[in-house]
Amino acid sequence: METAAFSPSLVKVLVAALSSFVLGGLWYGPLFARPWRRLAGLTDERLKAGSPAKIFGLSYLVAFVQAWVFAMFLGPRPSLALGLGAGFSAGLCWVGGALAINDLFERRQVALWAINASYQTLAFTLFGLILALWP
Repeated sequence: METAAFSPSLVKVLVAALSSFVLGGLWYGPLFARPWRRLAGLTDERLKAGSPAKIFGLSYLVAFVQAWVFAMFLGPRPSLALGLGAGFSAGLCWVGGALAINDLFERRQVALWAINASYQTLAFTLFGLILALWP
């Protein structure tokens, strides 16, 4: 018996990826901008360097790929519990764990990990919420 390959809804995934941008704007803006910048060693001069269009464009592309693959992982009709649980777990354990390993070797402060890992945990939880609730 053959089964059709699952392909996530493009619109659903685009919206899920966009949710990470909205969250990031709040997280790395009014909520944690000062401690994040200080802990990451980002000066005003360093933040002005580079192309914002390239940074935001590539970041959205990465968020889109994350949301697409996560949608493939969840399958066609995930329950709300699966979406939220898998999103939280993927964000904290997979992404947060990978960040922790890098931060340990780079001798970064735990507070920077906490800011970045909690953002990723919430971003993936939002992915799961959107992918589970969207018909």
